[in-house]
Amino acid sequence: MAGLEQVEILLVEDNANDGEITLRALRKNNLANRVHWVRDGEEALEFMFCSGQYAGRDRARTPKLVMLDIKMPKVDGIEVLRRLKQDAATRTVPVVVMTSSNEERDVVESYRLGVNSYIVKPVAFDAFLETVAKIGLYWVLTNRVPA
Repeated sequence: MAGLEQVEILLVEDNANDGEITLRALRKNNLANRVHWVRDGEEALEFMFCSGQYAGRDRARTPKLVMLDIKMPKVDGIEVLRRLKQDAATRTVPVVVMTSSNEERDVVESYRLGVNSYIVKPVAFDAFLETVAKIGLYWVLTNRVPA
């Protein structure tokens, strides 16, 4: 798993179309080579906490950004967010929820748990590409987090 050393963005997305669009948008801005894509919350937690199939991953190399869907199988995005923000080692990693859910309870709960940003995925393809590109550029290249 030598390619994992490059990871700066963890994309947590179970929808194949949304995942591909996200990668395409990041690729247009030369960020796609910095993405590790997992397809459910359980795999996201294994990746972040170096357990299960990621037990050999260096925990000191945390992503600069987690792009997190909410509605996912196994473990939902709210629970992933809860666990990331409860742990001192992952608390400062920026988490951007990117979801089709515009339900107020999801927005409120995400912010209560410490999400950095909550974005409802635009339905229009071009708008989705532009939104993802802006997220990637800001959080990976502009934003500064504690060392």
